[in-house]
Amino acid sequence: MAVFAANIPPAPAIEHVILLHGLCRTCRSMAPMAEALRAAGYVVQNVDYPSRSAPIEVLAERAIAPPVAACDAAGATRIHFVTHSLGGILVRRYLTTHRLPHLGRVVMLGPPNQGSEVVDRLRDWWLFRRLNGPTGAQLGTGPDSVPHRLGPVTYPVGVIAGDRSINWINSLLIPGPDDGKVSVARTRIAGMTDHLVLPSSHPFLMRDHTAIRQTACFLRHGRFDRPSRWPTRTEEAGSTS
Repeated sequence: MAVFAANIPPAPAIEHVILLHGLCRTCRSMAPMAEALRAAGYVVQNVDYPSRSAPIEVLAERAIAPPVAACDAAGATRIHFVTHSLGGILVRRYLTTHRLPHLGRVVMLGPPNQGSEVVDRLRDWWLFRRLNGPTGAQLGTGPDSVPHRLGPVTYPVGVIAGDRSINWINSLLIPGPDDGKVSVARTRIAGMTDHLVLPSSHPFLMRDHTAIRQTACFLRHGRFDRPSRWPTRTEEAGSTS
């Protein structure tokens, strides 16, 4: 994976990155990201946590407080976060109740920042609750859902969304382009710094080569890389060719 970070200047060793996987996943899903960021010079903590075991309010504290303490103990001067799906909501929740003086940048991959219509339709099904625990049911689109109650972000956030789906059943429940779990529109969050859409699906976004390179770019520069040969989504939508 070192090749993905080959064009990114090495980071000072005192910059740490905390990785948080998504719902029903493990830290293994973030292993390619971890390898690439270590190659770029970051000290990386790839956190494993039981994503289905407790409500988001509890999970955020359990999953994030220990690695933050470890970063502080190691003398980190900046603490960044890279998350997939639910992991982004945990970071948002944690940072509403904790002030991190050395907070750096946050990259969220496929985050349900405005919830997901899939949860709205399926959360009352016993199988959904069995598979996703109490956490999954909190990720709906209603005004009382956890993502909506957290409000805007006030720190540098880059969001990478996918617009390809391998779950056509879920996609039937989601209006507009989606990654099979979350619509592109609902990955957005007020206050974010940058937003990028890639041709990837939700389960594979954190392993996507371009997503990994763009994550490293945002951590280093505070923006995603958009060479002139890459049109923005707005430009693509307005093209008549």
